[in-house]
Amino acid sequence: MSEVKLFSYEEIAKHNTRNDLYMVISGKVYDITAFVDEHPGGEEVLIDEGAKDATGPFDDVGHSEDARELLEKYYIGDVDPASAPVAPTPSSTTVSSSSAPQGNALRILIPLAIIVAWAYFRFFA
Repeated sequence: MSEVKLFSYEEIAKHNTRNDLYMVISGKVYDITAFVDEHPGGEEVLIDEGAKDATGPFDDVGHSEDARELLEKYYIGDVDPASAPVAPTPSSTTVSSSSAPQGNALRILIPLAIIVAWAYFRFFA
């Protein structure tokens, strides 16, 4: 039986770019680099939660059993119980959050357009 590879939080924190992204969920380490383009919620959420323990955000979204099974494909090892969580190290390809726009404007504009259209047809048509 092969031995499970242990990763320290320091090592995981180094894998924080779109082209090299690790994530911890429930004490297991996943290399989700190949999944970034396929994620239904977009790559931004993976990059934001990557390179650290994302158990809380993963559970909060309410992922399906299929999503949890898909995760096993990217499993590469476990978190070393002796290591302590650290902040992901900044990378040269990561955009500074102070200079980059946050979120997607369509998340606001589309619901707003729906509300305006509903109000128009409800009260003026």
